[in-house]
Amino acid sequence: MRDNGADLPAGTGPVSPHAHDGAVGAARHLGPLRGMPVWLKVVTAVVSVAIIGGLAFAGFWYLRLQNNISRAPLNAGGGNSEGQVSDATGRMQILILGSDTRDGKNAEYGTADDSKGYGKSDVMMLMDISEDNKRVSVISFPRDLLVDIPKCKDEETGREFPARSGIMINEAMAEAGIGCAVDTVNKITGLEIDHFMMADFNAVKELSNAVGGVEVCISDAVYDPDSRLRLPAGTSTVQGEMALAFLRTRHAFADGGDLGRIRAQQGFLSSLTRKIKDDGTLSDPGKMLNIADVVTRNLTVDKGLASVPTLLTIGNRLKDIDISKVAFVSVPTTPAVADPNRLQIAEPAGSQLFAALRQDIDLTEPTAPATPAPTESAPPSAAPTETAPAVPPYDKALQPVTVANGSGVPGRAQEIVQALISGGFTQAAQFESTAVEQSVVYYGADFADVAADVAALLGIPAGQLVPAPNVSGVQVYLGADFTTGTTYGTGPGAALPEDIVNQTAGDTVCQQANPYLIVQE
Repeated sequence: MRDNGADLPAGTGPVSPHAHDGAVGAARHLGPLRGMPVWLKVVTAVVSVAIIGGLAFAGFWYLRLQNNISRAPLNAGGGNSEGQVSDATGRMQILILGSDTRDGKNAEYGTADDSKGYGKSDVMMLMDISEDNKRVSVISFPRDLLVDIPKCKDEETGREFPARSGIMINEAMAEAGIGCAVDTVNKITGLEIDHFMMADFNAVKELSNAVGGVEVCISDAVYDPDSRLRLPAGTSTVQGEMALAFLRTRHAFADGGDLGRIRAQQGFLSSLTRKIKDDGTLSDPGKMLNIADVVTRNLTVDKGLASVPTLLTIGNRLKDIDISKVAFVSVPTTPAVADPNRLQIAEPAGSQLFAALRQDIDLTEPTAPATPAPTESAPPSAAPTETAPAVPPYDKALQPVTVANGSGVPGRAQEIVQALISGGFTQAAQFESTAVEQSVVYYGADFADVAADVAALLGIPAGQLVPAPNVSGVQVYLGADFTTGTTYGTGPGAALPEDIVNQTAGDTVCQQANPYLIVQE
């Protein structure tokens, strides 16, 4: 003990067993750091701070972007029977919507009464990414298109809305939410959409500013007082309010209708795609963070997309695609019978487009042959057999042949029935049936020879003849691969209209100005 604060005498009290060693003691716990050169200590400290700072920076941006994202249900009662698609691989369809909602920052474009409920979809595009990440198709649906909207349920409130017919497609999400728009497009196309993204007016302004403007082209100087779009003839760079006006205007292009507006929107997106690719934005972390911040602050997605890693993975899929393989397409339309101021899907072109989408046809080269699957070596030829006696010919006029229309094209069965009648099968009849992808000839007992002749008449391969005991006679079941003509083998790609693709992202297109809005520069 100490006495009145006096120091302990030498040699008393607990002592470290190594106290005699001047090279060790309290400083021993610093280990090798004590002998480290000063410059190395400084470098180590700087690297440590940089790593901690980098982690903090990454964490900050991850939380910021994640908290930016708004979510909504993918469907409105229709469900999705397909399994969850892989974010990195596998074919993927994303419905892209532009909302006309007037709340928040969008209030300057109208009142809340202009966009009741969830708002209407001012823009509706289906983006289809191929499984091999080598091509993208972007299909635009006109806002004035009359369609059948299925029964939908608002997943937020639980309220159900009945199915409706002959309704403008942009109203699909107004009552039951975005999921009802997804279910409606599923019903029209026969696809099952994997995700959706919905942006508002503000997203266009901020995104166009973030990339430094987007080049657009128009044939003549134009002014639209409704959207406040004012452009000179030729090429201009638009951003902010003017970029939004370019996308919103309903009167400035072509004949002032919705189809001219769609072509202008596709031209804008093509130019935006080229700008991002040419500027190296996708490989610049700073630019990407800025764009990601803008997009996520103005984006509503389904729950499957509502994570930063998922969005980045999908963005990564798109960065190396050849822009000549990014095809912009409009759903084929014609003036609606019920209202000539509205549109309806033009047939058979509409069904041919949807069939091509379901079969994953490259719309930029629809007639290109698919890569053949590897075939196994042919087995050794069997020993020759005696030829069976010829079967006496049958009377074609007495054979029961029916045509089931599963092609998705109304009236298609009648064309095939006429071909069969012309070929001597005068008892041919028809009926509508469930849509299928591939055409098949079914035949009952003792009708194999008749089926073979029917298939040969229509050009259907022998491999697509199937015995079916429940079929009386022969049944030609038309699929989406046989939507035109009376000879099978052209496929949905060859059946597509030649001008089905409006443009690719590699094309620079100048929009035609509406003559009524042309002004003097």
